[in-house]
Amino acid sequence: MSTPGQELVDLYDPTDRAGRVTGSAPRAEVRARNLPHAATGVLLRDPATGHVFVHRRTDVKDLNPGAHDCLAGGVVDAGETPLHAAHRELREELGVDADLRPVTTTWYRDDTAHYLAHVYDADWDGTPLTLQPSEIAAGWWEDPATLRDRLEDPTWPFVPDTRALLAAWPGWWETGRTEGRPR
Repeated sequence: MSTPGQELVDLYDPTDRAGRVTGSAPRAEVRARNLPHAATGVLLRDPATGHVFVHRRTDVKDLNPGAHDCLAGGVVDAGETPLHAAHRELREELGVDADLRPVTTTWYRDDTAHYLAHVYDADWDGTPLTLQPSEIAAGWWEDPATLRDRLEDPTWPFVPDTRALLAAWPGWWETGRTEGRPR
């Protein structure tokens, strides 16, 4: 087990949408210098209700502590594929796994994060969720149209990267829709 912040993260060429790895660095250095890396996010849906899982991050998270989010995910470790990382993060954060449908791969950058986002969509199979206490303070299922409306309020504390990724994902909130939602 490595020391927190010292685990290696692959660095990516920010001009390459396919995600060409150019080297690696410790996670703490990636965060401190805002180096381009890869990360994943999974939108988990309850197919019986159409609701999506929303959570509030713990107050000790290194980025956006206490903010809300609806993607389970995180940094892709060195040598790890984004798909493997997405499955790992879903198991770590929510205690479940699912078939993942790729939605988009796109670059995100702000003053605190610079990464190639690998976004997936998944249906929850009813297995009880087990929230990771170090990362998730609370979680609940929410109607996606309600969440979309809440996201229109820029003062609502929601992680900026997921807000941007959802804004670029047409129709993510439409539960009965098949186009724009991979199957």
